[in-house]
Amino acid sequence: MITVIWTLTAIAAAVYLLALITDGFFIVSLDILSRRLRLPSDVAGATLMAIGSSAPELAIALIALYRPGGYEEIGVGTIVGSALFNVLVITGASAFARPLRITFRIVTRDILVYSVSLGISLWAFWDGTIVLFEAAIFLGFYGAYILLLIWWSRRFKQNVDPTEMVNESDESDRKRGGFIYLINSSIDRVFGMLTGNPETNYVRTFIVSILIITTLSWVLVESGIRLAEALSIPPVVVALTILAAGASLPDLISSVIVARQGRGDMAVANAVGSNIFDILIGLGLPWMLVMLTDAPPINVGSEGLLTSIFILVASVIVLYFFMFSQRVLSRVEGIGMSVLYAIYVVYIWITS
Repeated sequence: MITVIWTLTAIAAAVYLLALITDGFFIVSLDILSRRLRLPSDVAGATLMAIGSSAPELAIALIALYRPGGYEEIGVGTIVGSALFNVLVITGASAFARPLRITFRIVTRDILVYSVSLGISLWAFWDGTIVLFEAAIFLGFYGAYILLLIWWSRRFKQNVDPTEMVNESDESDRKRGGFIYLINSSIDRVFGMLTGNPETNYVRTFIVSILIITTLSWVLVESGIRLAEALSIPPVVVALTILAAGASLPDLISSVIVARQGRGDMAVANAVGSNIFDILIGLGLPWMLVMLTDAPPINVGSEGLLTSIFILVASVIVLYFFMFSQRVLSRVEGIGMSVLYAIYVVYIWITS
């Protein structure tokens, strides 16, 4: 029991620090880089900003693949579980904060791309192994998605910079947090000594943030394995639930903030867009890197993973139905989606 408590404490601390370094430093440095590169907002959001919000999941996937002992499914489970958390909990919590009014064209674009991504995942997972060609398909489709966004931004001329608005709102919320804000500020000062000012030393901040995120992600992987051993359950169960929810907390915070501002499109796009990156790059890139250095295929034969992907497909259908019933995702529907996620977590743990 003591081992379980200490392990859960380590996971909570790592998740907390990940949220601070990702939101306060890594994403800020990526925001500056996107401005210097003059990237359209859609492209910046789908590339650099997606890297920022999904960096923990990507790092966990890489570490799990390279860790000896056959723990590949921890990385895959974290990404698949995080995708489900994003669709059900992040959009649900955002709708609870403020009913989400959406624009048909933008949200439909992202959901259609995400649905194809899930279809590719089902195809790749079906035989329980991943080969080099399948990893290349994941990366190639993400490249096609970026080309689509470049065309889209030129066609519809969208110049909104969502990251700047989110950061400003998040900072004001933190200042109202009293004691919590003091703790955050102290940790930020320590991180700041390592990274420098992210506004001016953005390259240094970018590099140091990656090192810190990788270290904290390693803590999460090791803690997840230790927790699974202490509870005598498969490590993939911990990845699908605890690690996935923890890695998605930065996305949850930013989506709720923009939802309170009345930016429903942005809240949904943040959740769905992050999932597109997680599925295509978070899975495809680590697989590609490992198979280029180690020829054997990667095993993803867990029944829980395939079941979770089927549930992901169903959750997207539910989300789309709720949003376009009246072009609004209501508070009641948001609560319903969060309840569905709770049922999923209970199901995964009971059947493990």
